[in-house]
Amino acid sequence: MLLGCAPGGGDGREPSSGSPAAESGGGSPASPAAPADRAPGRATPAGTLLVADFGGDTVTFLHPERGPFASVRVGTAPYGLAVGADGRAWVATAEGVAVVDTETRRRLDRIPYRTGTGPVTDGEYRGGGMGIALAPDGKRLYVGVNVPGGPGALEVIDTASREVTDTVPTGLRPFDVDVSRDGREVYATNHDSFDVTAVRTDTLAARTMEVAPYGTEGGLGSWLKPHYTAVRADGRLLLPFQGERLAVLDPRTGRVTVERMTARTHQHGAALAPDGTLLVVGTGPVGSAREGASLTVRRGDGSERIIPLEGPHEDVAVSPDGRTAYVSGGFTRDGYWNGVTAADLESGATRRLPGGERPLGIAVLPGR
Repeated sequence: MLLGCAPGGGDGREPSSGSPAAESGGGSPASPAAPADRAPGRATPAGTLLVADFGGDTVTFLHPERGPFASVRVGTAPYGLAVGADGRAWVATAEGVAVVDTETRRRLDRIPYRTGTGPVTDGEYRGGGMGIALAPDGKRLYVGVNVPGGPGALEVIDTASREVTDTVPTGLRPFDVDVSRDGREVYATNHDSFDVTAVRTDTLAARTMEVAPYGTEGGLGSWLKPHYTAVRADGRLLLPFQGERLAVLDPRTGRVTVERMTARTHQHGAALAPDGTLLVVGTGPVGSAREGASLTVRRGDGSERIIPLEGPHEDVAVSPDGRTAYVSGGFTRDGYWNGVTAADLESGATRRLPGGERPLGIAVLPGR
């Protein structure tokens, strides 16, 4: 994500799909969990948290109160993940996109990338999948693929056949991938090239829009790059920078307007609550940002509440009722921790939930 290298883990071991070994191992030690959670054959309950263990080769299942109760091996250094309405999870790893049945907690497949990414490695700059998102109808999956030392790619996967059908060039290191609410466009947020690649889903025509509210001076050595994006109900893209500036990109025109933010912390993960509230993860002091880690809760009128966090975090997901935010502690640089912070968005109270192995991507599993 940022400059500098953070150590990663995972030996890339991969059992055959559906083998017993694929159901556990590779994560941090599990906290006590109810027998119903652990029992073989028991369906995973709705509301379970799923995290991508960037420091290993697994995804970990966490009960939101009791902690981890299972893990599934998916591939080296998993980064982003997306979960469909059917409960199937798609995980961007260094080796390919893993497909996990979250109800039975088994890996079903791993889809290799069409783009060449070099040797399989781990750590902050590893090649392979980063941002990932599903089309609204669940028929297509879009994954941003990092190619060390060169431009990345957006790969399109048919979720029925589980095959890569198309590849579109992007900018450098596509950190995040998002889909418009009508499914007509996909957006790859390219960290190292200060831009967003917008791709039409019908023709795959692509255009590049610069998003650099601080300018691009410093190039690869700059801290002031885009990381994660949230797509607002009106179609505009929200990209937070440094807890100081919110870049609002209109993808129809490419025009960027800038709104003031107040946390003054280097910002990564972003997500929207059901009511449109923007949640942004602050990782701590970097560059011009001097304040500690936090979660920004930004209402539609632009007012903000800052919830302090203990140490750097990376990404955020929100409960279906919009009351609780879950912030992953994995962070790709030093200072990460193996767990998730749950934040009550009304009271601001937080609690730490140990689990996972440097968890980055995070999702709340839906009910079925």
